[in-house]
Amino acid sequence: MTLDWSPVWISLKTAALATLIAFFLGAIAARTMFKYRGKAKGLIDGIFTAPLVLPPTVVGFFLLLLLGKYGPIGRLLRAFDVTIIFTWYAAVIAATVVAFPLMYKTALGAFQQIDTTLLSSARTLGATEWQVFWKVLLPLARPGLIAGVLLAFARALGEFGATLMLAGSIPGRTQTIPIAIFFAAESGDMAEAMLWVSVMLGLSLTIVVAVNYWSDRRPEKRIRKRAKEGHLSLVDESLLPWDHPVTPLTWEYSRTNVLPNPIELIVDIQKQLPGIKINVSFSTNQLPLGLLGGSGAGKSFILRCIAGLETPDQGCIILNGRVLFDSRRGINVPIRDRRVGFLFQNYALFPHLTVAQNIAFGLPKGLSSVAIRQRVEKQLIAIQLQGLGDRYPQELSGGQQQRVALARALASEPDILLLDEPFSALDTYLRDQLEKLLRLSLTHFPGATLFVSHNLEEAYRICPNLLILDEGQIIAQGPKQEIFDYPHDFRVAQLTGCKNFSRTLVASENEITALDWGCTLKIYEPIPPHLAHLGIRAHQLTFPDIDGIKDGYSDNIFPCWLTSQSETQHRTTLYLKLNSAPTSPFDYHLQAEVFKDKWNELKEHPQPWRIQLHPLRLMLLQNSSGSISLEYKPSHSSRMTRDDRSNQHPS
Repeated sequence: MTLDWSPVWISLKTAALATLIAFFLGAIAARTMFKYRGKAKGLIDGIFTAPLVLPPTVVGFFLLLLLGKYGPIGRLLRAFDVTIIFTWYAAVIAATVVAFPLMYKTALGAFQQIDTTLLSSARTLGATEWQVFWKVLLPLARPGLIAGVLLAFARALGEFGATLMLAGSIPGRTQTIPIAIFFAAESGDMAEAMLWVSVMLGLSLTIVVAVNYWSDRRPEKRIRKRAKEGHLSLVDESLLPWDHPVTPLTWEYSRTNVLPNPIELIVDIQKQLPGIKINVSFSTNQLPLGLLGGSGAGKSFILRCIAGLETPDQGCIILNGRVLFDSRRGINVPIRDRRVGFLFQNYALFPHLTVAQNIAFGLPKGLSSVAIRQRVEKQLIAIQLQGLGDRYPQELSGGQQQRVALARALASEPDILLLDEPFSALDTYLRDQLEKLLRLSLTHFPGATLFVSHNLEEAYRICPNLLILDEGQIIAQGPKQEIFDYPHDFRVAQLTGCKNFSRTLVASENEITALDWGCTLKIYEPIPPHLAHLGIRAHQLTFPDIDGIKDGYSDNIFPCWLTSQSETQHRTTLYLKLNSAPTSPFDYHLQAEVFKDKWNELKEHPQPWRIQLHPLRLMLLQNSSGSISLEYKPSHSSRMTRDDRSNQHPS
């Protein structure tokens, strides 16, 4: 008797169509749930995955209730003379329902493993949500999606209970391989049953091997393969000098609405976050503005609000007269239309695109392929990576990746450049080289620039103006030298690198007792109404026996003893105690920083040394709350400006 092979073809075509439907439905559902943050997320996810945990017969029973003669969908179909039950379409529906959860969960897991910074980067480069989905999300999730498709196909191929209840076992029409196995075994034909089992085992093993193959296709393996074949040489960039002197990045504005002059960014936003409330109001022009503050102060969040990646509770953001956000007027311009260049801390280069494709991703729409190639090549030359356009980001060093990220951000022709700690992941050598490139590029950049950093020296070198943040509030803003020399606030002094502080007690009109330093100091600056601390920067302490008397001021000179020391390549930090010898390594009042040549000279002098806390270098600091009151209040006539004091010697 000739064996009927129709169960094989029925199973294959049923599983193929069910997998195709499950792929589209599962990918769309996974994308929706990936973005969804509502309270019903758990309930919806439970409904989507229910067929994965319910017995197939239960799933088939519910499908009968829906599609049967008296079910709501069945009655609707009967009105059009359409019957689903006991047809091949019923087998497809049953296979789709049981395969969908595997596709959905696998796709969702693949999406969740993607760095969301990559999606944010695509949006700031002008991509729509569907472009982000098709050009970034799907390609990056491809290995997981392929594995999901194979698993969904295997699940659809092996479906039995729901198919039997909904489609029955009609030879040549709805009888699939699992159903054929069941009826062959039930009739006692074990040889036929074993044949179908062998077919299923062969298909299942093929699918498992394919899943493992696609799951193992990591970019690192391809890179090692290319290196082994001689197509790639991985070199530590920090060991080599750059090929040419650093040159600024260039770009060409193709938009008709070019940037106005002068440039202005106005930010006035409030946002309640867990444990902190962001409440900032500031404006800036074309000069780069540095945002300084401790971790969690709200620096990066402000940049994300400007880019549209976060939405404030209330306030407004205006760039060059164009309203990007206004809570009262209900304006919230989409990210893709804000024309923002965002340089992320982790570079956020698309790993599935080459260097050239990364740079071209944000180029203005409508350019010809020739124009795109020319612009990309110009950017590659500027960042000294010519000839590397066909490499992938994983094939570049960290410094090279950051250069590509900067070129990509500028190539998109932004109105504002947002830099979120762009050098924090680089070593000292590469940081210095990239900082030079950035400084030169910013001198030619026609838009506004915000630079987030927790490194004072880095922000000081790049930005003429600084904004100091603490716990979501602005505590200082203005020219960098003014903030550095006249912080006026204890927290500002801390965040700008001051290491020496003392609580204070006003002794007289021009004398203040430094309680933590054990000395009384002459003061020639007006005493603020809520004085809380004195401060002096470590590098501004001087040693009269070596430095001499500065500016003719001989006040505030005290004997000091060395408690301990620590060294860097160029400087030595001295921990000093005033007026008496220390009793332990932790018994000190001040930290002084000196260059190595001065330290070599100073250590030859016998102790105690003499140290001066220069009256014009002392910082009179208030608390932000202003809760500290004075015991002595100078009269208005006694106040002098620092410029007045610089032309006057004490008696």
